Amino acid sequence: MAKKIVALLALFVFVFAASAVLAKGTIKLAVMEPLSGTFKDIGDRYLEGAQYAAEVLNKKGGINGQKVEVIAVDSELKPAVATRKATKLILQDGVMSFCGGTGSSVAGAIITLASKYNALFFTYGMAAAGLTGAKCDRHFFRTCANTDTQSFALANWVAEKGFKKVFCIAQDYSFGQEAVAGFIKKLNQLNPNAQIVGKILHPTGTKDFAPYVSQIISSGAEVVFTSNWGSDLTLLLKQAKPLGLKAKFACYYINDEYAINAVANDEAVIGSVGAEIYMLTIPGKANQEFIEGFKKAKGYYPTWLRGKAYLATSFWAEAVKKAGTDKADAVIKAWEGLTYDSLAGKWTMRACDHQVQQPIWTAEVMAKNPFFKHAYVGPAKMVAPEKIAVPCAETGCKGLGK
Repeated sequence: MAKKIVALLALFVFVFAASAVLAKGTIKLAVMEPLSGTFKDIGDRYLEGAQYAAEVLNKKGGINGQKVEVIAVDSELKPAVATRKATKLILQDGVMSFCGGTGSSVAGAIITLASKYNALFFTYGMAAAGLTGAKCDRHFFRTCANTDTQSFALANWVAEKGFKKVFCIAQDYSFGQEAVAGFIKKLNQLNPNAQIVGKILHPTGTKDFAPYVSQIISSGAEVVFTSNWGSDLTLLLKQAKPLGLKAKFACYYINDEYAINAVANDEAVIGSVGAEIYMLTIPGKANQEFIEGFKKAKGYYPTWLRGKAYLATSFWAEAVKKAGTDKADAVIKAWEGLTYDSLAGKWTMRACDHQVQQPIWTAEVMAKNPFFKHAYVGPAKMVAPEKIAVPCAETGCKGLGK
């Protein structure tokens, strides 16, 4: 009997010790963002969302008993810099999980690196459709909208409103080009009677939008579609109304309080619409609790980028939890087909191209809101995934292989 007790005690000690070793380990997640330079504010907000997700996870015991450690990496928005820093993290620190939201060129570099070293990379903001299309890779997952799905959501809003004359303006590079093409394609399907009365692709960093606004006014457009971001969005909105443009805007990123602040004229944005995977105004108890918890912890709201990064990191954590490890092969297998009941709706990771299938939310800018003294988006309306999905056969992804 004594021997049995000793054996049981020994087994207990062994199991306890093994569990303790596991609990002491950490799962490292490198957040690749521009944390200096022109786009520092974008990178900082994304990083804050990922860090808060780790805080929430760790308060609940981490992932499978292991704490999540977020490593902030300044990509400087340069592929070569991002590659150099990520390579060092892989070889010297054993980091095998990476994420980021800014710069499709950076994405391409990190995807190549992840494929080489069998690591994992996911994005909550890199929207170029080709990343899960012709350039798809089994080591890469997108947990946000792409240019097709986001443009489709705005086309849905324009069609529902019954606008007949639509003008498109966007930055002249792959992102803007893809966004406009997707919008026009979907609008033609939804409302063949709608007319594209003009299209402008302009240089990134344009300072004077007056010539473009004059063209929009002359076209008689009732609504203007734009995927512009940063100063190209704020200057377009800021200059349009004083020049006499009465048309409203259908925007990718008017859900950004920084942009509305920069416009500094509520009348220039009220009535325009934004479309995104996360907004403060998404209805439901889960989102309300998230907002309250974040505001209490940080002193400000988890708007736009913060919310997107938080949700993406939480989804990644679900895949790691299911896999039982952060090893890439296991997480890839676990994430494919995984459904996550997020506070922004149900998300399912499509196995064929690693593009999440998720609702997108649209909301019009209103003068009064419970968050800010300036105008901000009002109640968010869900656009169901099936209304904006692109079939795998049409994405250009030729199969992810094993």
